[in-house]
Amino acid sequence: MKSFRIGAGLGFYGDAWEPIAASIERGDVQFIASDHLAELTLAILQKDRQRDPTLGYARDVVPLLLRLWPLMQRHGVRFVCNAGGLNPQGAAQAVLAAFAAKGLKARIAVVTGDDVLPRLHDAGADFPHLFTGAPVQGVRERLVFANAYLGAAPIVQALDAGAQIVITGRVADAALFLAPAVHALGWRLNDAAHLDRLAQGLTVGHLLECSGQGSGGNFGAQGTWQTIPDLAHIGYPIAEVWEDGSALITKAPGTGGRVNFDTVRQQLLYEVHNPHAYHSPDVVLDMGGIRLDDLGQDRVRLTGARGGAPGERLKVVAGFRDGHKAEVTWGFSWPDAWDKSQQAQATIRALLKEKRVPHDELYVEYPGLNSAHGPLAPMPAADALNQLNEVWTRLVLRTPEKSAAEGFGRLFPWMGLSGPAYTCGFTGLHNVSELLGIWPTLVERRDVEAGVQVELLGELA
Repeated sequence: MKSFRIGAGLGFYGDAWEPIAASIERGDVQFIASDHLAELTLAILQKDRQRDPTLGYARDVVPLLLRLWPLMQRHGVRFVCNAGGLNPQGAAQAVLAAFAAKGLKARIAVVTGDDVLPRLHDAGADFPHLFTGAPVQGVRERLVFANAYLGAAPIVQALDAGAQIVITGRVADAALFLAPAVHALGWRLNDAAHLDRLAQGLTVGHLLECSGQGSGGNFGAQGTWQTIPDLAHIGYPIAEVWEDGSALITKAPGTGGRVNFDTVRQQLLYEVHNPHAYHSPDVVLDMGGIRLDDLGQDRVRLTGARGGAPGERLKVVAGFRDGHKAEVTWGFSWPDAWDKSQQAQATIRALLKEKRVPHDELYVEYPGLNSAHGPLAPMPAADALNQLNEVWTRLVLRTPEKSAAEGFGRLFPWMGLSGPAYTCGFTGLHNVSELLGIWPTLVERRDVEAGVQVELLGELA
């Protein structure tokens, strides 16, 4: 029975590329699929684009491909990624320019059409927030980007046309992996007879989309995570997928990390709200019948996924200007470190009120005590708080006015000599940034897909 092998690329913008080389050299893969866009990455890319309109893409794709494309060429490996972010054309042109400077060639396909900002600017539609139901009118004038999650179809089109590298904007993460399966195995999108196979392919993508997290990285089992070997040389997960949809999850020989029942099932449930209805643009996955068989030696067999027809709407992630923030971290040492922190906070709050600094919130947390788990973190008893050796206090001001954020740091330095004793110093006095709020909503897929385009650039290697 026909099969193909695909390896995980990056799991986020800035992830390590070295494990990809191991998958290419020793993993016998035909494809690498690389996910550069975490949920909030578009906000980072929007700030890049504000500074320079030619940016707006994940810039790590250029050095990554400069290092790995010669290796991919030798092994006949094709590359799919969503590093285009808000500017897929810009990403492709940057790669081509870098290749030309090094004498490299590649046929690159660019997928565009996920940008739906003009639709959200349409005053005749509500586009309610997915979680609150609020209409978009309240933020419409502040919207700066809006991108729909495309599915696998345009990537399949690009691969069928002979693209060696495919660069997209916002697509569903797992679609990066599902598309090569559809291309290589002859599956059909929008075919009820292939829904279970598509569900298997979607599951494979979900297991591989987070790079090392699918092969023992970030493994959270208490008392067991210590047994994951050689994370310094972790191997990213690889899937061999057969024509009937069954798959084997593994990694390249001689790499660190671990692929077993526990590491795979942890990734399976990552970011899953309803395991019986995991929605994607291509198929609705029901995980209820999935079977994971641990075959040993970093091999887990995957079967049993079931698929339903996708819906008529696509998810959109939009971003809007949401004011500014400034933050300062202030340390206090024993004795009475806790009380010193409380007095310092009271002083800052008094100054904010006295100077009439406009702000929506002053958020306070204590790194080392509750910054990881927030209100769920058990705090020391009141009589023990002042026995702490040191207390670090992070204060974050959220304000609609940039000038207020820029002035926040000036409230602190004088207390180095005129505030509580034995302060450990300040960090972040000039740490000011613009805030982008996220607006998730839905849009009719027929309106989006009608504008999706695939363009081929460059020469065949």
